[in-house]
Amino acid sequence: MRWALFIPFFLVLVAGTIFGYILSTQQDFETLPSTLIGRSLPAFELQALDDAEVTMTNADIIGEPFLFNVWGSWCPSCRIEHPVLNKLAEDGVRIVGLNYRDTREGGLEWLERLENPYVMNVFDPLGTLGFDLGITGAPETFFVDAEGVVRYRHVGVIDERVWESSLAEVYNNL
Repeated sequence: MRWALFIPFFLVLVAGTIFGYILSTQQDFETLPSTLIGRSLPAFELQALDDAEVTMTNADIIGEPFLFNVWGSWCPSCRIEHPVLNKLAEDGVRIVGLNYRDTREGGLEWLERLENPYVMNVFDPLGTLGFDLGITGAPETFFVDAEGVVRYRHVGVIDERVWESSLAEVYNNL
């Protein structure tokens, strides 16, 4: 009889996941403008997700083109996107993660369970770098060239269709 108390929770969880997926795949959201296009990534000093003793800065992630992917273990759309990121990483795409407004334990458990496509992960539990980037939610991905200049911003899930139809060309031209 107690199990019946959990039915509303599961219904809300399923509805939220479906709603998040629908919102994240809408083209209008994917083309939100960014004031960072053509500008350098904001300066930051944050811990590495996997080691609280390591402080990361722009200098640690800049030097070759990369995707700067904003994600969180709390994000249902990030779960949908994650297998595609794993595939891209296997194919040689350099992806740096920004673990956004998450717990260290949640982020590390997520990567252990679902594999880690990131060459490194910046830990942003308070969302300070996310604020400087103009994050509207997760997932979001910034395409950054070797000099650290943001060249493109994608809002929403990167799936195979979106990657093949438009984002692969953006990445290959960084």
